[in-house]
Amino acid sequence: MKNIGLYFGTFNPIHIGHLAIANHMAEFSDLDEIWMVVTPHNPHKKKSSLLDNHHRYEMVYRATELYPKLKPSDIEFGLPQPNYTVYTLAHLQEKYPEDQFHLIMGEDNLKSFHKWKNYDVILENHNIYIYPRIAEGNVESQFKDHPKIQRIKAPIMEISSTFIRNSIANNKNVKPLLPISVWEYIDEMNFYK
Repeated sequence: MKNIGLYFGTFNPIHIGHLAIANHMAEFSDLDEIWMVVTPHNPHKKKSSLLDNHHRYEMVYRATELYPKLKPSDIEFGLPQPNYTVYTLAHLQEKYPEDQFHLIMGEDNLKSFHKWKNYDVILENHNIYIYPRIAEGNVESQFKDHPKIQRIKAPIMEISSTFIRNSIANNKNVKPLLPISVWEYIDEMNFYK
């Protein structure tokens, strides 16, 4: 049985902040692998700046190639849209019954977790690993000392994909913020210009 952490994101593009957190979770928690789950399209995000699924998956694939514990996942591409995390977890548990799946999320997401579809079902069946974020607002008291919610002291990474896209559009050099293979792909494909 493997303990697998699911790190969801649009990864538009994946950057060193994502990698640092995923790698930290793989090395400093009891998770065996981290699956970087590329989400097809978040209804809360404007679609215009969102690269096609396969391009974002390709970037995640390239970014994780050198890290055996980090795996790219396109599991949500084949699920009906709009999709909810609770359905993805059920689908994975059915497909890989011998493994145990857990959620990785930033503290900012925990603050709105009580609004997620069937969040109680998620908590009943899965652990949640929280990494720190600088964010406004409060975490619901029911999640403060919840036995299924573990806080991992990961480095605080405040790099945003939006900032990277805007910087590229404005001809700024953001090479240090991206894995080199991802930077080369973006450059070669002329993305975000």
